Amino acid sequence: MNLPDPAAAPIPQLYTDSFAALPHRTTAPQSWMVRVADARYHWYDLFAGFADKPDIRDPIGRYMRRMQFELEATAHQRHLFLAVSRPRVRFDISGVVQWGFFSLKLTLPLLMGADERKDSVTIELKVPFAATLKKPTVTLTENFISLNWGGLVEVFSVHDLLQTYAHTLQLPSKVHYVGQTRDEDGRLGKGRLPALHKLRAQLGMDYDTLILVLGVEVDVSCAEGDPAELPHNAHPLAADALQAERADVIEAALIRYFEGSTPRLRPADERKMRAERLTAVQTANHLVQYTLDLALPEADYYDQLCSEFVTAAPRHLLSCFIADGQAQVAAMPLPATPKGSKG
Repeated sequence: MNLPDPAAAPIPQLYTDSFAALPHRTTAPQSWMVRVADARYHWYDLFAGFADKPDIRDPIGRYMRRMQFELEATAHQRHLFLAVSRPRVRFDISGVVQWGFFSLKLTLPLLMGADERKDSVTIELKVPFAATLKKPTVTLTENFISLNWGGLVEVFSVHDLLQTYAHTLQLPSKVHYVGQTRDEDGRLGKGRLPALHKLRAQLGMDYDTLILVLGVEVDVSCAEGDPAELPHNAHPLAADALQAERADVIEAALIRYFEGSTPRLRPADERKMRAERLTAVQTANHLVQYTLDLALPEADYYDQLCSEFVTAAPRHLLSCFIADGQAQVAAMPLPATPKGSKG
């Protein structure tokens, strides 16, 4: 649910009571199958920790601005997000960068945790199409690596690098908070969400905070078809109302699964509003059950999710329903992988 900042001025209601804003409904029971269509990590600490605009004349500045634009753009979309922590990691700018013999294997020095214990990671680079050099010039800062290939400069944050390239470090993403990106004030991209301020304060210097933005697709099983396909519901206001309902129901299940039955970062009034909303949405949609298949496409080596209540795994299959205004969630066994399959 998108709740306004109590300290801000009241936000006008998104919809009027006009006919166009009210979606047409079906009367048959519905069951939903929800899958993750796309998943994208953003290193939240970088955006929450600076006030000035990055210098776009610098490759790292261009990277920062592009990532900020991407996160700000989600304020206009009904995506979900998971606020996750990972053990603090930085490049050791005083360490030695080592190349493998006759290869593009690169060993980079790391500092792990608040105590900055020394470690390293070895990756094998891939030559980009526009490169004019066989090996790039490597420049390290605490948070970024720049690879100058002559024809272009690649920039990766330390988390980008560990997500993209194979390594042996076992560092699952721990989910602490679930939310939605849609926000007229764009507080997520501006680093102004109060709940995330509290989370970062709790995590301290031992962990980095990342935002995992999830785009989902919902397949509706209903004898009368998917209400979203009704002609009237092609109207932008009606379509958005249905999307908002589905996002709220999915969000509630993820909160229950990852944050537990009594989430620490949720005030009582938010829990009350969510219960009322879920009851209304369940009734309006005749929603009997929904299944969440939480597997992260293209998350590479950051595909493992866990929480205080959930064991780390690259895929979580959840059976859900609404009862008394609460999302009830049970983990399901994963289907067996067919013989000969790479999945």
